[in-house]
Amino acid sequence: LKMYTKSNIGPEAVRFGSDGMRISRAQNYQRPETAETMYILWKVTNDQKWREAGWTVFQKFVTHLKVPGGFVSLSDVRIPEMSRIDRMESFLLAEAFKYLYLLFSDDGDDEDSSSSSSSFDHVDLHRFVFNTEAHPLPRVPS
Repeated sequence: LKMYTKSNIGPEAVRFGSDGMRISRAQNYQRPETAETMYILWKVTNDQKWREAGWTVFQKFVTHLKVPGGFVSLSDVRIPEMSRIDRMESFLLAEAFKYLYLLFSDDGDDEDSSSSSSSFDHVDLHRFVFNTEAHPLPRVPS
């Protein structure tokens, strides 16, 4: 999460050294792995900090990447307004936003939620696994 607070929005890659964390590849291509990690950590720990972190990431996407008609990539996260690339990756919607949606969806634990829940409200990680495109698939019993 520090890479989302050290710069305007998370860069493609950072390096860690004795002087701390440094941006090594300054692009942002809207990759979903951070949102996926926050969702999984939320499901495993139930720690509210992962939802807060996810909200920060979503706000950064909206602030720095949203344009009329979609979202852009960046060639340099340090100067987002001047480094826009007219390219919206399909995995932004198919994966990153799906994980953020799931991160903030009702887990179905409320007594009243069973009557109004949809199939995406609760993904039990003991019963489902996500494929590389963030589709929940039922686990095969062993």
